Amino acid sequence: MQAPTYFRRTYDETMTLMVEARNYMAYVERREREQAGAVAGLRMSCEAMRVTSRLTQVMAWLMMQRAVHEGEIEPHTALDEANRLSGGEVCLDDSFSRDESLPGGLRSLLERSFSLYQRVVRLEQQMMQRVN
Repeated sequence: MQAPTYFRRTYDETMTLMVEARNYMAYVERREREQAGAVAGLRMSCEAMRVTSRLTQVMAWLMMQRAVHEGEIEPHTALDEANRLSGGEVCLDDSFSRDESLPGGLRSLLERSFSLYQRVVRLEQQMMQRVN
């Protein structure tokens, strides 16, 4: 079965964001965090982990969808609670949008990972509606 159009674009976007986030956290975030005060640095660390959580959740969900399209698992298995997108409480928190003290690079990653996570939530909801 051929993967739907959304899969390749979403997968590519997720991989691109993962690489960008890794590079930012490896080469920029630490320096910015060290220059910030203790409280601001802690907030930056928490938000960097939020980016990581979003991207990890989305990639796990995409791998499950790929397994369906490769015929490795049945579609209903991918919709079992254990295989669905999770981490909503952390990943759907958008409090970063009101925090102007966060560096621009981190804010950009937060915004784009938030948008990606929301899009995958909608895709999963559509799949669940088709089954029910």
